[in-house]
Amino acid sequence: MKTRITSVKARQVWDSRGHPTVEAQIGLEGGAVGRAIAPAGASRGHFEAVDLRDGGSRFGGLGVDKAVANVNGAIAKALVGRDGTDQAGVDACLAEMDGTAQLERLGGNACVAVSLAVLHAAANAAGLPLWRYLAGDTAPRLPLPEIQIFGGGAHAGRRIDIQDLMIMVPGAQSVRQVLEVTGDVYRAAGKLMRDAGKLAGTADEGGWWPNFDSNEEALETLTRAIEAGGHRPGEDVFISLDIAASEFYRDGRYRLALDSTELDSQSMTDLIETWARRFPILSIEDPVAQDDTKSMARVTAALAPLAQIIGDDFLVTDGARVHAAAKAGACNAALIKVNQAGTVSKAHAALKAAKEEGWATIVSARSGETEDLSIVHLAIGWDAGQFKVGSFARSERMAKWNELLRIEEEMGNDAHFAGWGAFPPALKRGKRGTP
Repeated sequence: MKTRITSVKARQVWDSRGHPTVEAQIGLEGGAVGRAIAPAGASRGHFEAVDLRDGGSRFGGLGVDKAVANVNGAIAKALVGRDGTDQAGVDACLAEMDGTAQLERLGGNACVAVSLAVLHAAANAAGLPLWRYLAGDTAPRLPLPEIQIFGGGAHAGRRIDIQDLMIMVPGAQSVRQVLEVTGDVYRAAGKLMRDAGKLAGTADEGGWWPNFDSNEEALETLTRAIEAGGHRPGEDVFISLDIAASEFYRDGRYRLALDSTELDSQSMTDLIETWARRFPILSIEDPVAQDDTKSMARVTAALAPLAQIIGDDFLVTDGARVHAAAKAGACNAALIKVNQAGTVSKAHAALKAAKEEGWATIVSARSGETEDLSIVHLAIGWDAGQFKVGSFARSERMAKWNELLRIEEEMGNDAHFAGWGAFPPALKRGKRGTP
């Protein structure tokens, strides 16, 4: 098998928000080719990999000519001749060439596109689907989807403070069943908004635009939508929240603009706990700010029997931060975003660190997505257990749900859906963890 890298090329393409992004293409000696596109997030952690943008007036400063030039120039020169199956070596080379903690010089967008493209090329050279190439001899699970119904925060002009209101169906027997239930709830939510005169379109990730008068109204409406869709809140279908609290945290205070409320850390954690006990919430992401470790530990200790507490901006797909958070008792689940880490190897290291701590893991898309399907295969091949893509609308999202369905069909009788087994052990023993 001839796997020496013979060509490295990048081009500018476009993401789901109409912003420029980087696509990389890797060619191997035996003829295999791999391609991948870098996504981009709207809400970003302080410590995640930094996209390289051109600045200036063209494309609102979001051009990627510099990042593309880095791939076609310095990165190509460094990688041609290397073994395309040596993912760790390729990723280490990228990190060493860049020389900064957040890939600011070459660009996180350049590095993640190249890293993923190398992985695809290696899988193609082996004649295997990417998920199978990653899984090796293991039998991975199909991940439990987490699907947005209402988009908020940075994904919807900050119309409400909560960034994502999603649903999970852990008692389902298959991905197909989850998506069918989600379709029921998504349609019911749209009808409820239309009937109330509050339908105002869709947010960045395809969820309904949250035209509500308070954050709790959004939670109440989602609960009603589950019922209106013919399902039982807290029994069949559960709520998952991405609070993205760092987005409204300043100078030690949490400012909930929609509720005209300003809270200290204790009051913020009290509010999160109140919501978790009042509504059928099974998962809460970034309930407090990325630097508020004591509050994250407080929420985790209080709610671990009821809900998984996910670190996103709090962990930024970094294994060292995962271990430090676990030591502090903060979080029991980690969101894994490859572009947040900047390379495949670093993202996988964060996922492995979370598993070492006994946490749940969730492979996630970004709000600025593309037709690239890499993360579907990572979620399965790495046996993440959970998968977060966005809503049940927009082709860049549906392409990923549909790929998940294809792989489920391909697995046939070997398909094993993660379901309730995707959650942290403490939650599985709790009252909401019993199907």
